[in-house]
Amino acid sequence: MKRKILVVDDDHKTVDLVRLYLEKDGYLVLAAYDGQQALALARQRRPDLLVLDVMLPRLNGLDLCRILRAERDTPIILLTARSTEDDKLLGLDLGADDYVSKPFSPRELLARVRAVLRRAGASAEPEPAEARHGALVVNFPGREVRVNGQLARLTPKEYRLLEILIKEPHRVFTRLELLERAFGYDYEGLERTVDVHLMNLRRKIEPDPARPVYVQTVYGVGYKFGEASQDD
Repeated sequence: MKRKILVVDDDHKTVDLVRLYLEKDGYLVLAAYDGQQALALARQRRPDLLVLDVMLPRLNGLDLCRILRAERDTPIILLTARSTEDDKLLGLDLGADDYVSKPFSPRELLARVRAVLRRAGASAEPEPAEARHGALVVNFPGREVRVNGQLARLTPKEYRLLEILIKEPHRVFTRLELLERAFGYDYEGLERTVDVHLMNLRRKIEPDPARPVYVQTVYGVGYKFGEASQDD
C-alpha cells in the first residue's frame, strides 16, 4: 500500500513541484492550500507524513503542527522561508520532525521524507541491523564498527556522525545539520567541531585518511558518505 503524504502550502507551484517528486517516488500525495483545509484532510485521511509550510492562511503551520501533535504522532516536516534559528527551534519544540528552508532542493526534501518515515517506522522495509561498505561494517544495535574485521574504537560522537552519514549514503549534509543531529539542537559549539570529529573518524576507518573514500568532503557544502571501490 502506498504511503500517504499531505503537502500543505498556499503556493500552488510549490505543491505541484513537491507532488511531482513524491509521486515519482511512489507516494500517494494529498494537497491542501490553507491550514483549515489541511487540518480537515489530516483528520479524515490520516496521512503517514505532512510536508507543512509555516506561513499559511486561516491557520498557520505552527498552530496546525501543535494541534496535530496533540492528536497523534504523524511525522511532520516544516517547509518555510523563515530560516532563523529561533524559528527552527520553535517548530521542533512544537513536535516537528524536520525542517527544510526555502528555497529547497526537491531531491533533498525527498531524501528527508524517506528518512523521517524510516525513523517513524513507517517504511515498508525494516531498517537493516548493519551496513557493509567495502571493509567497513557498522552494527547498529551493538553500536559496533569494524574495519577489515578489527574493532574500531570510536567515541560516541564519532559513532553518531558515522551512523548519520552511512544511513543515507550519498546525501550531502551541511555541518550545521550534522552538528544538530549528533550533538543536539541546543548545542552551542561551533560548526567546525564537526570537522575535528570527522577528521578523527577518518583516521580510524579510512584506508588512507588523506584520501578518504567513506567520509567525503563536499567543498562549500559539507560531507557525505561515499563507497570504496571493490579494489579498496
